Amino acid sequence: MIVEVVGGADQRPEVRVVDTDDLSRVVLALGEVTDEEADQALRDAGLGRLADGDSALLDVEALRTAAGPAAAGGDGSARFDELVGPLRDEADDGMLRVPVQSAAGA
Repeated sequence: MIVEVVGGADQRPEVRVVDTDDLSRVVLALGEVTDEEADQALRDAGLGRLADGDSALLDVEALRTAAGPAAAGGDGSARFDELVGPLRDEADDGMLRVPVQSAAGA
C-alpha cells in the first residue's frame, strides 16, 4: 500500500492511497512537494504527519478507511492487521511509522 502526496490542482498537494491490494508493505511516497507541504497535506487528510525526513507517522484507522474494501472485513482485515502490527510505534500512540521515499521510486 502506498500513501502518495503529490502536486495537485492549483499546486495544492493531494494525498492518495494507492496499491491497496498490496498489503505486504506501507510507504509514504512524496512527489514534488516540500516536507512542510507533505506534512500539512497528511494532517489535512487526517492520515498522519511527517516524523522526520525519513519516516512518517500514519493513523491506523484512517489508513484502514482510506484503503477501503481491501483492508476491511474477512481476509483483508486480517492481512491489514498483520501488516500494521510490527509497524506500530508505541512511543507515538500506536501510529504506524513508515518509510518516506520519492514517488518515482514507489
